[in-house]
Amino acid sequence: MAPSKDLLEVSILTPDGTLFQGNARRVALPGEQGVFEVLPRHKSLMSRLFQGVILIDDRSIPIQRGMVRVALDAVRAIVEVA
Repeated sequence: MAPSKDLLEVSILTPDGTLFQGNARRVALPGEQGVFEVLPRHKSLMSRLFQGVILIDDRSIPIQRGMVRVALDAVRAIVEVA
């Protein structure tokens, strides 16, 4: 599913399956140096994720740790859930 130019394509995966897959206006993630926000047209990056909460628009997903890749308006995270 291709996002519009004002949306992110988001996938949050665990070893057991998919926690979330869909489009969002913003995603906040618990990174190494604190929470950071990803909006459409965000610069590409990879980051470790630490214990905290992933916020996808108004939805929250508690996690223990993981990795995220942001590229071309797509956010892909592999996480361990809390």
